[in-house]
Amino acid sequence: MIRLPQLDLARPDAFPDPSHALAEPNGLLAFGGDLSATRLLAAYTRGIFPWYGQGQPVLWWSPDPRCVFDVAALHPNRSLRRMLAHSPWQFSVDHAFGQVIEACAAPRGDDDGTWIVPDMIDAYVRLHAQGHAHSVEVWDGTRLVGGIYGVAIGRLFCGESMFSRESNGSKVALMALASCLRRWGYPWLDAQVSNPHLLSLGALEMPRQMFLDHATRCTGMPPDPQAWRTQHRQPVAALLPDA
Repeated sequence: MIRLPQLDLARPDAFPDPSHALAEPNGLLAFGGDLSATRLLAAYTRGIFPWYGQGQPVLWWSPDPRCVFDVAALHPNRSLRRMLAHSPWQFSVDHAFGQVIEACAAPRGDDDGTWIVPDMIDAYVRLHAQGHAHSVEVWDGTRLVGGIYGVAIGRLFCGESMFSRESNGSKVALMALASCLRRWGYPWLDAQVSNPHLLSLGALEMPRQMFLDHATRCTGMPPDPQAWRTQHRQPVAALLPDA
């Protein structure tokens, strides 16, 4: 019987080696600890993230393979380009982090969203206030129609969740995030766990050790000083490759 390591509350930067994660369920590494900023940043730097449901202890994961986007290769497809060219929507950065994470946590038709539990929301709102967690929002006038949020360390962005209230809302948010990351010199967007939807958008499956090597390099790079500064909203047509 395999005993899962329990994290020590007194050592927020201590995690098992990701190579010790279980194969089934894929990537489960440890449990316990807390969601302090120190522990979360230590986890993401090591390619580890929390993912658990209401009523469970905090569970920590590092799956193999890892799902990632190559930021340089992430561009809108033909149908999305047509939509962007004629849409009145706009996008913004860090204008409505709280609204985005609440929307990601809301029940959906095929997913009750329960893994983004209230303690997770509180923890990431604190990370955002400290400048580590960020969001991209998509707007139709004053209405938020899509968004994505995650954690930035060095020049690695670890995506957590995205949502749509209108068709293509999350896709536009993803493309807006990729556009920003390219401009700021982020090579990879971590998408954590593979699924058919992410793969259809252009995500890749990368062996865990290869991802960890990239993560070590990227988290050690200084961020662009212009990154994540609040900007004016921009039209989504600015995301077109020739814009």
